[in-house]
Amino acid sequence: MPPPGWPRAQHVLLVQGSNPQRAAFLVDKLHAAQVRVSTFTIAHEPTLANIEQRVELARQYGVDAVVSLGGGAVIDAGKAIAALMKAHGPLIDYLEVVGNGRILESALLTFVALPTTAGTGAEVTKNAVINVPAHRRKVSLRDNRMLPDLAIIDPVLTDNTPRSVTLASGLDALTQVIEPYICNRATPYTDALCRAAIPQGISALMQLMKQECPQSRDTMAWVSLCGGLALANAGLGVIHGLAGPLSGLCDAPNGALCGSLLPFGLMLNNAHVTDPTLLVRFDEIRRWFASAFGVPPMQAFEALRDWRHQAGLGSLRTRCNPLRWRPAVHHP
Repeated sequence: MPPPGWPRAQHVLLVQGSNPQRAAFLVDKLHAAQVRVSTFTIAHEPTLANIEQRVELARQYGVDAVVSLGGGAVIDAGKAIAALMKAHGPLIDYLEVVGNGRILESALLTFVALPTTAGTGAEVTKNAVINVPAHRRKVSLRDNRMLPDLAIIDPVLTDNTPRSVTLASGLDALTQVIEPYICNRATPYTDALCRAAIPQGISALMQLMKQECPQSRDTMAWVSLCGGLALANAGLGVIHGLAGPLSGLCDAPNGALCGSLLPFGLMLNNAHVTDPTLLVRFDEIRRWFASAFGVPPMQAFEALRDWRHQAGLGSLRTRCNPLRWRPAVHHP
C-alpha cells in the first residue's frame, strides 16, 4: 500500500538491471496489488536516446509512477524518466552543459528507488547522469524535485553482487565519503556522515574482496548512503571532476574511474594542502588506510594504489582504451 496521502499508482514503469529475475519479486508484489507493470531493462549508464525512447513509450502507456530497482545507472534512468514525462520540447534542452539547463515546468511523476549496489548514493541525490554520445559527455539533468519520493535501502539486495561490481562501486562509495570530508564546503553534518563511514568502508570493502560477508554488505550500503547525502550537501572534488569528463570520452564506468583515480587524487591534494584543518583530515585518512593495509601512514596512498590494482580494478590505461579517444567529428 502507498504511504498515507500518496495517490495510488495504476500503471508503474519498473526500471531494472540486466537480470530481470532480480526484480521478479517486486513485479509479483505489484501485480498482487493490481498495479499494471511495464519494464525497462538497462545494462549500462543511460544514454539520451534511451531516455527519449522510454519517455515516449511511457507516455503512450499512461504510466503514472516509476520504480527503479538496480544500481546507480538504473536509478538515474528512472529519475530522468519520472522527471521528463511531462516535459515539453526536446529533452536535451533540460540537460546541463550540452543543453540549456531548462527548468522542468511540470510536476514530476512519483519515483521510488531501491538500490542493489553500494556505490553511487543516487537514491538520495537530486540529479541523473545521462550519457550524450554525440557530444562525448556525461551530463546531469538536475532539479530539487528529483529526489526520490521514497528510497528503500535494503543491504540484502546487494548480497552476492559480482566481485568486480562490488570493487568498483565500493571504491566509488569510498570516494564519495572522502571527497566531501576534505572539501572546503564541508559542514558539521557532512563531517558526521563521513568521519565514521571512511574507516568502516575501507575495512568492509577489503573483507568483501576476500569473501562474501553479509555484515560487510550492510556496512557498504550505509557508506554508500552516507556518500550520497554528503556529496549532495558538501560537493565533491578533483577525483569526480576528472572522472566525469573521462567517462564521456572513453565510455568507462564512472565508479571504476573514480577507483582508478582515488589514490592519485589523494596524493595530489595532500601535496598542495596548507590549511591546518585539512592537513589534520588528510592525516586521519592516511592513518585509516595505513591501519587497514598494515603499512606506515606515509605509504598509505601508495598502498591503496597497489591494493586496488591487485584486487582487479585495472589501470586507467586499461579503462580508457586509446582507440576510444577519437574526438567527435565537427563539420564546418
